[in-house]
Amino acid sequence: MFLFPAAGMAAVWLIAMVVLLIVEAVVPGLVSIWFALGALAALISAILDAPLWLQLVWFFAVSLISLWLTRPLAKKYVNSRATPTNADMLIGRECIVTEAIDNVLGTGAVSVGGKIWSARTEEPDGKAEAGSVVTVVRIEGVKLIIR
Repeated sequence: MFLFPAAGMAAVWLIAMVVLLIVEAVVPGLVSIWFALGALAALISAILDAPLWLQLVWFFAVSLISLWLTRPLAKKYVNSRATPTNADMLIGRECIVTEAIDNVLGTGAVSVGGKIWSARTEEPDGKAEAGSVVTVVRIEGVKLIIR
């Protein structure tokens, strides 16, 4: 009646589970582990000779329940781990303008912590003269925004 007999469906679920686990191993963070668990549940039901509709119910039910129960924890402890940089320590520090800053011309640099950074002022048409002392207020890309 169906395209795949019961033993064939067990193979389909096994392949689906393996593919989902490979995707999980390759992609950073947790993305498909819940569906691999659903495929395992469907595989077990196929081995027990359950009808296809029941295999699908098991797949979706286990996938959605495991997703619902564990996704908040996965987001908190696995997927949201941002790699902090030392650049964040520059915010609030004073620095010396080494090259005159002119936002209109797109020029300017500052020295902070022994390193030279491209810099711009907060004001769209702002300027700062070489040798002046300024404060880093934020970082945008590879440029320090100063006040």
